[in-house]
Amino acid sequence: MTRPSFVVTGASSGIGRACVAELVRRGSHVWAGVRTDADETDLVRTFGEAVTVLRMDLRDVASIAACGEKVAAAGPLRGLVNNAGMARPGPLEHVPLEDFRQQLEVNVTGQLAVTQAMLPALRAASAARVVTVGSMGGRIAGPMVGPYHTSKFALVGLTDSLRAELAPSGIGVVLVEPGAVATSIWPRARVAAEEVRAALPEAARERYAAQLDEAERSAERSARNGLPPERAARIVVHALTARRVAPRYLVGRDAHVAAVLAKLPFRLRYRLTAAKR
Repeated sequence: MTRPSFVVTGASSGIGRACVAELVRRGSHVWAGVRTDADETDLVRTFGEAVTVLRMDLRDVASIAACGEKVAAAGPLRGLVNNAGMARPGPLEHVPLEDFRQQLEVNVTGQLAVTQAMLPALRAASAARVVTVGSMGGRIAGPMVGPYHTSKFALVGLTDSLRAELAPSGIGVVLVEPGAVATSIWPRARVAAEEVRAALPEAARERYAAQLDEAERSAERSARNGLPPERAARIVVHALTARRVAPRYLVGRDAHVAAVLAKLPFRLRYRLTAAKR
């Protein structure tokens, strides 16, 4: 392909979809990773030949490997955006271990699997980049979203190690850490939170009531006040394409506040962030 080529996972909505739109607007070809027929149809209808859909599931290593082979066969890959992810709410005391494993499998192991699969094509390009979409939740953790925070903290370590290992090959690795972004994740999070609350034993619902209530209010605020996904996408695309880039980018005022709070002593930080019990 004569146009620069990029892979974006989680391309059906939110930041991923906005990244696809921004890259296409700049004249790039995008390999867009999605899971469903409806998402594939929508992307093709919207972007036409500028997009080639990759059907992958981050829990299915075989599907990821097949996508990597397909991309490598087409030629050099200028950049990869590891954006796909999920969030599991609930108190850690009662989170089903299978749900916890799935959270890590998608948000951490899946990111590494995609990176491994795309590295042959990335190595064929000049000055390629890997950009991972993390979160301010990888800087500071709060209650009721422990599995998600665990995965985002793990992404920091994964990204830092990849950056060091791939630097001698000329492949840059960048972590983008948005604050709240107005996407469909928040309505889904509200539904998931209600399901979690209903599944808890009665004693647990009473014990964690205040924190569950605050978590739901926080999700509502994020849905109402979150940044447009296009703003985060512009930072991601800058990290993919700019001549000189930083290793990490915070996106949004709340993300910058979280970075400051993360440096405070633990007792003070806890008083400022934890829901009253």
